[in-house]
Amino acid sequence: MTIIFLLIGISLLVALTFLGAFFWAVRSGQYEDDYTPAVRMLFEDEIEQETPAP
Repeated sequence: MTIIFLLIGISLLVALTFLGAFFWAVRSGQYEDDYTPAVRMLFEDEIEQETPAP
């Protein structure tokens, strides 16, 4: 019976850690731009040509 209480405590600690990380990401602006990642692959950068060393 003791192990059940231990596992519940550990799972609550892990859940609160992930919840805190989620709120930190929202406050720091990680989810602000939801359009650009969907079309980023459509705008490929040109491959830069390496210039030969003199």
